[in-house]
Amino acid sequence: MKKVFISSAFGSLFVVAASPAWAQSSVTLYGLVDTALRYQTNAGPDGKDLVGMTVGPETHSRWGLKGSEDLGGGLSAIFRLENGFELNSGQLHTPNTLFSRQAYVGLSSGRYGALTFGNQYAPLYDTMGDVFDPLTVGDYWQDSWMWNGIGPYLTINNSVKYKVTSNGLTLDAIYGFGNQAGAVGLGSTYGVELSYAHGPATLGAGFQQTSVSSANGSSMNGAKINLLHVSGAYQITPAVRLLAGWLHAQDQTGTTDANMQQSGAPKLPGSSPNRIDDTFYVGANWQATRPLLVTVAGYYGHARNAERLDGTLGSGINYSATVLAEYSLSKHTEVYGTVDFARGNGAFAADYPGSTNPASGVVDNVGRTNNVGAAVGIRKTF
Repeated sequence: MKKVFISSAFGSLFVVAASPAWAQSSVTLYGLVDTALRYQTNAGPDGKDLVGMTVGPETHSRWGLKGSEDLGGGLSAIFRLENGFELNSGQLHTPNTLFSRQAYVGLSSGRYGALTFGNQYAPLYDTMGDVFDPLTVGDYWQDSWMWNGIGPYLTINNSVKYKVTSNGLTLDAIYGFGNQAGAVGLGSTYGVELSYAHGPATLGAGFQQTSVSSANGSSMNGAKINLLHVSGAYQITPAVRLLAGWLHAQDQTGTTDANMQQSGAPKLPGSSPNRIDDTFYVGANWQATRPLLVTVAGYYGHARNAERLDGTLGSGINYSATVLAEYSLSKHTEVYGTVDFARGNGAFAADYPGSTNPASGVVDNVGRTNNVGAAVGIRKTF
């Protein structure tokens, strides 16, 4: 990443206030642009296939600014502003939100950790994206369906976050204020992650609870989404790393059923008041050659008390497999190719693009409950 040093004396595009002579400040402009051409079967109602341009399999495009100021004694003031956008359309990833990915300010110490305030990633997202999930909480539904139901709760507004690492043990904790008058806990989030690295092995576990207001889609004001995971990674050789874990989600808000659906799926008549999902995953990263990284990943999920298309609650199973090959052309540029497969049954059948009712012309029936996808793309960081 290229560092851009900005002085108040020059008053460039961004202005940094003057600081004491002993303080050194820097601002880094960074980003990532990523897009792919993708083919997918059963991508629309009535089994229609799709060929088109889309986002990359692991990373949305983004740009950001981050900076630090040395305050002395090992203490620094830090900030980050990170925007997410869709390269193929130029649109914001989250409508009407400029810095949807991250926006925070705080203090950092090499000894005591970092305390930050703002719009921030949940510790669960940090841990899984950086360490344990083979596809780093990927983007395609077929690659990352286990995250689609809970994705809205992985970035926390109005949050205070503390992260520290000592002797291989990392603590990552957050509290997000609900900012609701007269109801301190409504809309709030708290989460904590612990991970420990020793030699070639890393183990992690964490918990998060979010209280969702009816204004954000909850069927009951203040209902909870609880997330729990246990994960592990092991570096077998310098070139091969294995990953595995379990993610448990309990949703009492009624939002997961709809959030889990692909585009083109038939509309559900209601929602579950207590959906439970258990997802198991395994994967591996193989640095086959210096420029070639191969990732394989498999996910298996079991849902209980999930909303079915007929309005009843039931169970379902969904599973997927992905192979991703990334080839570095340089330090900052790579090309990649990926193939993936997903299939669901039971309650998961309603999450796939549906079929049209001949009598009404409305997509209101279960369609083909599998997808096969393939994509090639290019990613550039700066």
